[in-house]
Amino acid sequence: MLDIELIRKDRASVEAALSKRLEPSEVSRALSAIAELDKQRRELIGDIDAERARRKEEARAFGAAKAAGQAVEPTTRDAKAALQELEDRLAAVQEQLTTVMSELPNLPAEDVVAGGKEANVVVKVFGEAPKIDNVRDHVTLANELGLVDFERGVKLGGSGFWIYTGWGARLEWALVNWFIDRHFAAGYQFMLPPHLLLDSAGYAAGQFPKFYDDVFHIATDGDERGRFLLPTSETAILGAYQNEIFETADLPHKAYAYTPCYRSEKAGSHSDERGTVRGHQFNKVEIFQFTSPEDGEKTLEEMVDYAEDLVSSLGLHFRRSLLAAGDSSASMRKTIDIEVWMPSTGKYKEVSSVSWAGDYQARRAGIRYRVPGSKNNRFVHTLNGSALATSRIFPAILEQFQQDDGSVLVPEVLRDKVGTDRIVKPTKRR
Repeated sequence: MLDIELIRKDRASVEAALSKRLEPSEVSRALSAIAELDKQRRELIGDIDAERARRKEEARAFGAAKAAGQAVEPTTRDAKAALQELEDRLAAVQEQLTTVMSELPNLPAEDVVAGGKEANVVVKVFGEAPKIDNVRDHVTLANELGLVDFERGVKLGGSGFWIYTGWGARLEWALVNWFIDRHFAAGYQFMLPPHLLLDSAGYAAGQFPKFYDDVFHIATDGDERGRFLLPTSETAILGAYQNEIFETADLPHKAYAYTPCYRSEKAGSHSDERGTVRGHQFNKVEIFQFTSPEDGEKTLEEMVDYAEDLVSSLGLHFRRSLLAAGDSSASMRKTIDIEVWMPSTGKYKEVSSVSWAGDYQARRAGIRYRVPGSKNNRFVHTLNGSALATSRIFPAILEQFQQDDGSVLVPEVLRDKVGTDRIVKPTKRR
């Protein structure tokens, strides 16, 4: 969440930044509520300190009088009850303040513009779109080549599910393994986390409470803590380090994880979200870094360059876009999307979002680092990036590498893992 000190000292700049992604009137109401609750909180803390001092003085006076043999009149004031009432009021105000603070999104970086998707800025285009006669979409190609069984996927899981089959399963698994090998070689620590996470992990990542309904929750009885299926392994990597303190020498700490991702959001009906582009379960390898505040922006650029190198190594045409404030995740200070060209729709589709959260997630998760020569620990900065989402790289490969004879070339870097350089139509029915 945001730093309450910043809101106290420079409310105007906070209000201006948040107004890039929220209605100004909404921002003003939220900050006014925070200011009032913060005032009540500080006043109650002062009252509690005064009450404790009063109790201490009364006890000292009582002891001194008794030691002097003086008669002591019993007090009619219930000091314990008075203190408990103040502490209960403080707890209630603190809970309200935490709730309102947790609902505020992150402050966008200075170079992030206001607005929604329409205000996103294309920063750079890589390569040229392949020239393809008689373009077929990835759903048609996947069916003809026996790579994805959409009908049986729906039979198993319902709408939004599919089954990779044959060479399609080989291609999907080759992508996952190639990403894993690349990240390991780049110095990231490999993690295979649980897919079921406690609600506290969703809160730490900033996905809860606002996006609580976008994930699949697991029914529990009254004695169990809430759990959900992770929507991205970013949530798990961050959550694994909740309430921990890094040594400065251990920063940056780099980690990555492979998991399926589970999301309850519904796919759109338009053509650019057909097939495996959007579904309730998909594979993704996620990279993550914990850094010092001074290295946050530099690390963002490093991670973007790295993710782009992955896409470039696959031989795909793509572009880089800086997201506007309203199109970025609420937890993120700045997000850069890497988008591949989809010939069948004539549009680009995001395959990686590389984001810098600043200290927003670290404050929620209680993740700090020790500062040499200082008694105070500081919050780390967190960054994450899809590297990559296979359910969108897969269709981009099919469409950009399709051939006139109906086959699809396999990207050169994957051929040893897939076991062929070209996928052709199967001779037997599935």
